[in-house]
Amino acid sequence: MTIRVLLADDQALLRGTFRLLIDSCDDMAAVGEAADGHQAVELARAHRPDVVLMDIRMPGADGLAATAAICSDPDLAGTRVLILTMFETEEYVAQALRVGASGFLGKYVTTDALLDGIRTVAAGEALLSPGATRALIARFLTTPASGPPLAPAERLADLTPREQEVTVLAAHGRSNDEIAEELVLSVLTVRTHIQRAMTKLGARDRAQLVVIAYQNGVVRPEPPSL
Repeated sequence: MTIRVLLADDQALLRGTFRLLIDSCDDMAAVGEAADGHQAVELARAHRPDVVLMDIRMPGADGLAATAAICSDPDLAGTRVLILTMFETEEYVAQALRVGASGFLGKYVTTDALLDGIRTVAAGEALLSPGATRALIARFLTTPASGPPLAPAERLADLTPREQEVTVLAAHGRSNDEIAEELVLSVLTVRTHIQRAMTKLGARDRAQLVVIAYQNGVVRPEPPSL
């Protein structure tokens, strides 16, 4: 399968560079370029990409507003947003995840890391593994935010003990392979438990599952070591 990627960045040179990188991969194709948030939303609705590679600071509607619009559109339920920005601040990480982004990368990442990130997000997983990002999530997702939690606390009771256990490990930034090794399960079984927990809690992807876990106190923040 070819991963269809929409590029949203106000710098034409960067968009062109990303397009060359993506189109050089056998399993990816760039399907459009947007110079601002409004264009990103319009092109996402027109092309239904698998992944939107989204900058945050753009003229007009910024990347966070565009991400919120895309992730809340039922017609774009199959589209994931990967934030790629120079401004890798604590607040941006928290806001991006709260509005539905599936990943967050700084523009200093290597080419291989960027392409692997696109594949990870397209597969329905989230880029929550780096230690710094885990610390930012732990610190900020439990702070007061406008609007209700993504899922009410009582829905957590619908999870089986194993689903709760897997959710907690995912919220600590463990990959499926790491969870499988720790619980002595197959990776396929871990993936099944994650998917069932997401379905029961109404999470669109792994990132939202982690947000729900923190918002409802399933996981407590650890002091960040930054």
